[in-house]
Amino acid sequence: MTLSNPLSEPSARRHTFWWLLALIVVLLLGVGLRYPWPADEPRFAQIAREMVESGQWLFPTRGGEYYPDKPPVFMWISAAFFALIGHLKVSFLLPSIFAAIGTLLLVHDLGKRLWNEQVAFWAVLVLAFTPQFLLQGKAAQIDALVTFWITLGCYGLVRHFITGPHWRWYFVSWVAMGLGIMTKGVGFLPLLMLLPLALWAKNPLGACGVDKVWRWRAAAGLLVLLLTVACWLGPMLWQVHAQGTDDLLAYRNNILFRQTAERYANAWGHIKPWHYFLTQAMPLVWFPLPFVLLALIKPLVALLRTDAKLRVLLVWVALVVVFFSISKGKREVYIFPALPMLALVVAVLWNSARASRPARVLAAVLPWILGLVAVGISALGAVIQWAPHKLSARLQDYSELLDTLGLPLVGLGVVLLVLLVALRRRDLFVRMAVNSLAIWVFVSLVAWPRVDPHRTPQQIMVDVEEHLPAGAELGLLQFKEQFLLFSQRKLTHFSYLSPLSEQERRAWAWVHEAPNRFVLTPTDAELACFDVTRAISLGEAHRREWVLLGTDSLSATCAPPLRDKRFVYQPRLEGVLP
Repeated sequence: MTLSNPLSEPSARRHTFWWLLALIVVLLLGVGLRYPWPADEPRFAQIAREMVESGQWLFPTRGGEYYPDKPPVFMWISAAFFALIGHLKVSFLLPSIFAAIGTLLLVHDLGKRLWNEQVAFWAVLVLAFTPQFLLQGKAAQIDALVTFWITLGCYGLVRHFITGPHWRWYFVSWVAMGLGIMTKGVGFLPLLMLLPLALWAKNPLGACGVDKVWRWRAAAGLLVLLLTVACWLGPMLWQVHAQGTDDLLAYRNNILFRQTAERYANAWGHIKPWHYFLTQAMPLVWFPLPFVLLALIKPLVALLRTDAKLRVLLVWVALVVVFFSISKGKREVYIFPALPMLALVVAVLWNSARASRPARVLAAVLPWILGLVAVGISALGAVIQWAPHKLSARLQDYSELLDTLGLPLVGLGVVLLVLLVALRRRDLFVRMAVNSLAIWVFVSLVAWPRVDPHRTPQQIMVDVEEHLPAGAELGLLQFKEQFLLFSQRKLTHFSYLSPLSEQERRAWAWVHEAPNRFVLTPTDAELACFDVTRAISLGEAHRREWVLLGTDSLSATCAPPLRDKRFVYQPRLEGVLP
């Protein structure tokens, strides 16, 4: 596959099969080799654990307290895998992995149906080497799953409006949007595709012909979406109305309003400038796609003039980026749902222009950039191994972790350089995809097991058990979900969602009520009701020192809490995490 050697249909089909297989294997590598890592993975794993333990799946809970930040579909699927397998360390990554595989297959099939086998092949390679795809596919976060639902929604609309009519796929797209909304709220994004489809899809409204794709029955799609969402929303609202507790009412208001429209219109976190996605996020997490598009802008414009299908996909990608750019709150993962359709755009462009002069320049420049990255990886490993004192002060804080990665990083850099040289006559996209998979094999099999002990509080929880006297009770103050996940004893906490000052007052009252009660907290918590100098130090985890506070650490007095709220979590399943 050199620039002068175009792929035939049979060759593209054969190569695609092996690349799909390789991607699936890489996605599955590392399962069972690490625990959930902060910030989000322990939270979702713990919620799935509590669903299986309690049998209560309608309202997600974290340590017995309702979790109102996200709808429940991702947690349901994670809990289903856990119930099936029985081990969180194995099951927690599977929802994202299978979602990524599903997205990969949808993109491949769409490329083949809209264009040809060659485009499908290039699209698979684009997803293989674009950093964000495998990064999210191998992380237990919501984004891979919501991207699958959104991609399925786009797939169904394209199957109907461009290759159809196909009413079954049309209504499947609305079901997918409903499931996407029940996963992360933004599952409606395929609706934005209706605008370019109305402009460029065949048989627009009012045209004659028996195969019209725009009919009055299309309006039933909205009903399908609402019915899908109602499968969760109806029982949830009914239970809130029937029980009417303050906690359930707060859950309803948070999940329906604060975490949706209010978060979009009046974001309170991750505040970024309007151009953040264009100037910071996309050049990094979508590298090198923005540079490919810019370098091949003339062939792209020529293709857009003649290919309505390409216009539909690219305009939809642009609308998604604009939609998220309007809100003040921005994160790289927000634009991840647009990547699969962009992969198809880049695949069509590369299939058409890979022999052009700008493409040849790209093919000459980008491998040198990859080579510099490989040299940098080896150099970093060499410094870690033989001159750690030259590391920055910030990196030296992680010296214990980095010590295990020095020689492996040197080896990874050498392997990447060897691959670049060995594949120098291969197509640019092939070289980038091979290097990407090599990096993820290293991450999954070498880096994850070495880093894992430093990303969990497992040793802290062991130390807690060694220091607590027999019959002691343990409370948590300013904690992370990992402490729930790694605990095998009953825990009390004082509302994860409450301000620290309110949690502290409740903790003081709880310790004061009975002997043999202790509170686990980090030393950077600014406490007024406890004397931290009397604490029992347990060492550091995640660059924070953790201590136990007992009755001898209580201040003489403490202001009463505005509302006494406590949650007790008792792990019920043994051997969930070894």
